[in-house]
Amino acid sequence: MRYFVKTDSIVRKIWGKSDTILFIFAGASAEFALNKAVDWLYFTGKLPADPLGRLFSTVAYARRIVFSNYGEAIEAIEKITQIHATVEKNRGAKIPEWAYRDVLFMLIDYSIRSYEVLERELSMAEKEEVFDVFYRVGEHMGIASLPLTYTDWQKMRKADLKDNLEFSSFTGHLYQQYRKHLGAARFQLLKQAQKLVVPERVSELLDLGQLPLLLPVLYVYKLTRIIRLEQLLKNAILPEEYKMQVANLDIPLAQH
Repeated sequence: MRYFVKTDSIVRKIWGKSDTILFIFAGASAEFALNKAVDWLYFTGKLPADPLGRLFSTVAYARRIVFSNYGEAIEAIEKITQIHATVEKNRGAKIPEWAYRDVLFMLIDYSIRSYEVLERELSMAEKEEVFDVFYRVGEHMGIASLPLTYTDWQKMRKADLKDNLEFSSFTGHLYQQYRKHLGAARFQLLKQAQKLVVPERVSELLDLGQLPLLLPVLYVYKLTRIIRLEQLLKNAILPEEYKMQVANLDIPLAQH
């Protein structure tokens, strides 16, 4: 059977573990809040009403693409394109091309950063493989002006972080919603996780600080994985309504 992502791809290893996905989620939640096009996510009202659910929805589509056969992956990509087209029609305007690129770039960047925080440094070939998967997603979505290589992506990513992010009233409001839906303690954990994975530009705009207090916790967490207690730790820090969703993110190694 033909798959959109090869069965032995590093991308399947990254997106087959809830640990990594939670850190991708943390990084994306920070950068979403700063993006100059975040007003598009506010237009439907879904993001401020349920920011965690909205981000889990994005993760769900990405995972469907990564683990489905080729035809089902293309269907998922077309569904994403259709949803955006409907929002554009309802608002009577076009989502900026750079905004589509930014989301794609987040998935590339935080896939790499999260895996490296939790597991090991990726080789250049593995990073290029991550880039290639999401490049093909963008290509099927019809996103213009995509970089053709991982090296070109690095340059464009750096420029876009400088040009397309700002701390706005949307940023402040979205962080209030994160705190509301997570509670004070889990909200602080989210910010600590963000410190570990976001680029310097994002950290500066959000004033996340330099030294992640979560580092000692991360070492303990890695130890609990060795003795298979990580699910107990995740259950302790996750909101009740998301525990099952997160547990379902883990895919057995044989299926990677």
